[in-house]
Amino acid sequence: MEKVAVIGAGTMGNGIAHTFAQFGYKVSLIDINQESLDKAIATITKNLDRMVKKEKISEADKATTLANLTTHTDMAQGVAGIGLVVEAATENVDLKLKIFKQLDELCAPEVILASNTSSISITKIAAVTSRPEQVIGMHFMNPVPVMKLVEIIRGYQTTDEVTHTIMELSKSLKKSPTEVNDFPGFVANRILMPMINEAIITLHEGVAGVEEIDTVMKLGMAHPMGPLQLADFIGLDVCLSILRVMHDGFGNPKYAPCPLLVNMVTAGHLGAKSGNGFYNHTHGTKEWIVADTFKK
Repeated sequence: MEKVAVIGAGTMGNGIAHTFAQFGYKVSLIDINQESLDKAIATITKNLDRMVKKEKISEADKATTLANLTTHTDMAQGVAGIGLVVEAATENVDLKLKIFKQLDELCAPEVILASNTSSISITKIAAVTSRPEQVIGMHFMNPVPVMKLVEIIRGYQTTDEVTHTIMELSKSLKKSPTEVNDFPGFVANRILMPMINEAIITLHEGVAGVEEIDTVMKLGMAHPMGPLQLADFIGLDVCLSILRVMHDGFGNPKYAPCPLLVNMVTAGHLGAKSGNGFYNHTHGTKEWIVADTFKK
């Protein structure tokens, strides 16, 4: 499998495309917006420059990686001749189902269709295709070029052969693939999101401030980043979406998102991507937002 298509040129998509290209795969990066594609290539170039500066790769490696990348706004053109598609579009179930219907029609029968979804059922995604046995989850972690884990999610009909293929392919990217079964939130977010949600509830109830909550988790639990800071970098809208998927999927009130999180997303306070969340991210700063802001 030498050619791969990546759907979506956002943070995860460009990271996935970067990683495949760096390890010798020919990558078609596909997005409906040319501006997004241009921004993705600029981001990949910047990240490669950083790797060169740190002497992790050479200038020749950088040039080869960039040469392995092509961009497309036409999906049919982008998936021509590929062996694997990795979908990394917005975490929206209707959008993903639409994309997989299109991919199923456009791709040759032997092509494996993977989703980078962090919470949506692989079985549900696979059900809109004529090849459910060849649909699988490849949940990369952000930032993709750095983080080693790939959660490999088997849908209800995913075959052993496809699972093995994707596990080995992940290893070729110097990743550590971990196989899990298809339940809402899988493993990573089933454990992580309730912790983030509880941190937000703790803030909402005035138990402690942003800095205090994150400091307890960093210094007391040896977490490299506090849950509120991590939520900002994931995107508060993404956190909310994942919690809603788990709440709907399990029907358990323990997954219900904190009202503060709902209000912040409604107000457009999405974290680092919008410049404000639990931190102020404008001009590259990481100023703490005073907890009193959220007290009743």
